[in-house]
Amino acid sequence: MVSQEILDVRACAEQLYDVATVERAVDVMAADITAALHDKNPLLLTVMTGGIVPAGMLLQRLDFPLQLDYIHVTRYGDKTRGGEITWVKPPPDVTGRTVLLVDDLLDHGLTLQAAVNRCLEHGAAAVLTAVLLVKQIEQRSGLASTDFHALETSDRYLFGLGMDYKHYWRNGPGVFAVRE
Repeated sequence: MVSQEILDVRACAEQLYDVATVERAVDVMAADITAALHDKNPLLLTVMTGGIVPAGMLLQRLDFPLQLDYIHVTRYGDKTRGGEITWVKPPPDVTGRTVLLVDDLLDHGLTLQAAVNRCLEHGAAAVLTAVLLVKQIEQRSGLASTDFHALETSDRYLFGLGMDYKHYWRNGPGVFAVRE
């Protein structure tokens, strides 16, 4: 049974972006990615689990040859604050490839920086990053910025469209902020 906390978080959340707004922003991001990677034979790596929705949104808009796989790296587990980097599934063979890492969110950048570093250490020719949302944070301790992003938001706890609250609401119809 779902806890009352999980139900209350959704009921009280503030919707920051509806699906239509997100779709329009992803259209623009996909056009930018297409311009940059259409002739690079890229390997798109979805960063699980949050990147699954943004990757799905992008895939239908990227009309050029690419290959798809995933990595699973996490700092959160079942918590709302990040901890140590844990690799569940490392990258496949990326030797000589242009890699596009797709994730849900850039907040402090530690997870994405670890993923970029791991791909480069394993011989990727280039690693680019794309996220649905970038949080406006003055100083990041990891990856400072992404190559591509759809939207920006203030530094709040978000869920929906791939982002979760304690493993729930990744299926939220838009981007929501937990009420403080």
